[in-house]
Amino acid sequence: MTRLLLLAVLFASSVHAQYPAKPVRVLVGYAAGSSTDVVGRVMADRLGAYWKQSVIVENRGGAAGNLAADAVAKAPGDGYTLLFAQNGLAISAAALPNLAYKAETDLLPLAPVAATPHILIVAPEFAAKNVQELIARARAEPGKLAYASSGVGNSDHLCAELFNLMAGIQAIHVPYKGGAPAATDVMGGRIAYYFAGMPVGLPLSKSGRARALGTTGKERFAGAADIPTIAEQGLPEYQATLWQGFFAPAALDAALGERIARDVQAVLALPATREKLEGAGVALFTDNQANFRRFFFAEIEKWRNVVRKTNLKLE
Repeated sequence: MTRLLLLAVLFASSVHAQYPAKPVRVLVGYAAGSSTDVVGRVMADRLGAYWKQSVIVENRGGAAGNLAADAVAKAPGDGYTLLFAQNGLAISAAALPNLAYKAETDLLPLAPVAATPHILIVAPEFAAKNVQELIARARAEPGKLAYASSGVGNSDHLCAELFNLMAGIQAIHVPYKGGAPAATDVMGGRIAYYFAGMPVGLPLSKSGRARALGTTGKERFAGAADIPTIAEQGLPEYQATLWQGFFAPAALDAALGERIARDVQAVLALPATREKLEGAGVALFTDNQANFRRFFFAEIEKWRNVVRKTNLKLE
């Protein structure tokens, strides 16, 4: 090893050892109070305590999370600007070829955090008391019921599209900039149904401000074992999961990326973090960085196949 190369390695090691030496920004592409925002803020708080440095969440809602993703893709690769994203990132990469950035090459998957089913909610006074009654009403009034999402192409949108397809119903899609405003209009009776993320929908269900008709997992969710799955209610093949994790600009040094990924895993292993996330209705997705990269690229390919087979248009 040449003296110059040795000095470069020693300098990089010193920089990584000092990281983070200043506040870290975490961009979330959805409105405050959305499921991804709730989980992102828990992780920012716990990472801040672990690093003994400020970790600031910045909401850049709109365009199904792509405004935030584009900003991070173009940010310096120094570890001080990170993205906390969800399924919508892979869906957009698969279905929107004209984005201003390319997820596969401009973003680095760092660490997974959560993988949780969605929860189908309606207003407390909504006539349907279960999934079969919702389907029956939608079939009786084709194209009249409206369903919400946190943005075109996001996980909750595709949950509803899959549900509508498998149930053989037609409904009107109303996209919002986040899960919180979507849920607000459902509770107010302006929107019929919404496949909310657990951190948004489960507290509303438990408080009586919304009624839960079902969850989207293969099995009942441990934090809501009294709520049947949609698969139990006449759609046995129906299943969907909301996953969330950290990403960075692709220019991030590999060693620093591995360091951040290890720190995220260390924070997730802390009982206080697990208690906080599980209390918010989140199921952890603990895996290492290398597997998360493979998972992310496989997700993009999965949605590309869905787009090809269904001619799905998200633009």
